[in-house]
Amino acid sequence: MSVLRRAREWLAQDPDPDTRAELSALIEREDLAALEERFGAKLEFGTAGLRGELGAGPNRMNRVTVMRAAAGLAAVLGPGKHVVIGYDARHKSDVFARDTAAVLTGAGLRASLLPRPLPTPVLAFTVRHLGADAGVTVTASHNPPRDNGYKVYWGDGSQIVPPLDAEISAAIDAVGRVDDLPLGSTGTELGDEMVDAYLRAVTALPLGDARELRVAYTPLHGVGAATLTAAFQAAGFDSPVTVEEQREPDPDFPTVAFPNPEEPGAMDLAIVLAAKTEADLIVANDPDADRCAVGVPLPGGGARMLTGDEVGGLLAEHVLTHTTGDRMVATTIVSSTLLGKIAQAHGVRYGETLTGFKWIIKAGPGLVFGYEEAIGYSVGSDAGLPVRDKDGIGAALTVAAIAAAARRDGRTLLDLLDDQARRHGLHATSQLSFRVSDLSLITAAMSRLRTDPPTSLGGLPVDRADDLARGDGGLPPTDGLRYLLAGGARVVVRPSGTEPKLKCYLEAVVPVTTTPAEARARAAEQLATIRTDLETRLAL
Repeated sequence: MSVLRRAREWLAQDPDPDTRAELSALIEREDLAALEERFGAKLEFGTAGLRGELGAGPNRMNRVTVMRAAAGLAAVLGPGKHVVIGYDARHKSDVFARDTAAVLTGAGLRASLLPRPLPTPVLAFTVRHLGADAGVTVTASHNPPRDNGYKVYWGDGSQIVPPLDAEISAAIDAVGRVDDLPLGSTGTELGDEMVDAYLRAVTALPLGDARELRVAYTPLHGVGAATLTAAFQAAGFDSPVTVEEQREPDPDFPTVAFPNPEEPGAMDLAIVLAAKTEADLIVANDPDADRCAVGVPLPGGGARMLTGDEVGGLLAEHVLTHTTGDRMVATTIVSSTLLGKIAQAHGVRYGETLTGFKWIIKAGPGLVFGYEEAIGYSVGSDAGLPVRDKDGIGAALTVAAIAAAARRDGRTLLDLLDDQARRHGLHATSQLSFRVSDLSLITAAMSRLRTDPPTSLGGLPVDRADDLARGDGGLPPTDGLRYLLAGGARVVVRPSGTEPKLKCYLEAVVPVTTTPAEARARAAEQLATIRTDLETRLAL
């Protein structure tokens, strides 16, 4: 079938005047290149659901794509099942959420819609709180403004994992024209009682009793500000001082080049605000508030932004100090090995999983804390995890509690990191990424490493090499290589699952023999040497 015919068939079923106008113009001028880009492929449904650029056609996020996804989910769940739907403040998110509800109710399911754009962790919490069978949130997290996405949760409040993703994907492929789908109502609109229940759950986390703290905060034009402020107030903290230019949700993210707190420049306004207000702590959420960035203001201006691994280590020690019983903590193979040492010191079980929070949550029973290096954390108590996914609000609240206790003692989070380094060694991590236009370059690079494995990296002997594709290390097979080096250093090399990138995760472990600052300098030097060696070997 020609691309023009496919485009006309799509146009005939498209209910959205915006994408209809876009597609009509492309068809009228017979822009085959643009049409092929939209119709030559389709967004694939996986464990992260759908995510892509807004626009017409199966290779874009639009109302037809979303309605098909909802119909596929309805087919897998079956009539009578209950689905909770949430959404962020991106372009079309509210429309996609209501379309999802109409398709689900039209198929005989129950749909409950959160009352307004809210953080993703509120949706994950609500699924379990209401005992629903599944949840959907419409979000593209920290992607660029032109993107949107569709994420599915199951009844346990965590993201779906294989083989469920393949089952839903097959059901989506079997859906016919969306203008033939029976549509029902937009479901039951939930009220603020769901947000209140979420706030009760996160303020019941072990937060200690110190509350004197000045916090500078940015939601980066996302949906986090109101919920985070309410959480701080409910827990007895002063409201954070928020970056005014970034306080209100804005799907165009006008003040940042990329709405991700880890990106260069994204935290600039928050750092300036911290200096102006003499804040003790800097906190940021990404646009759907499931991730949390943390910084410590420095005397004279500026700030030291903590890595995800550093925040993970601080949160883990705090949770394990304030919980009891048979517990478990977990992180991924690309995160720091520090968490394993913290777990051992506290006499608790430790789990290591594939990348992705969906795997962390399933690490094992008794999980009270999980994190991934990409600033995602789930903080729990003796009652378990209130949110079985990343929760940027609960993490921010707990970091504030840690910082307030340190401030009472005349210290900061940086002092706590030094304490940790003295106990367990200085664990420093960094990343090396290669973006390519030809994916075969990544395949070739991985093949070279497998056929000619390094015996040393950065001058450190390779003590053990794991091919993760073979299931080495007791994990489900995945395309990746892990090298354990002398002295505790480590390198993980893996192709990205979402971008045309090869990602390398580096870690150096250095004992503190004099001062933590001196150990940090040695670790930085070791990481730089490993990086240079790896770049040469990969030749990308």
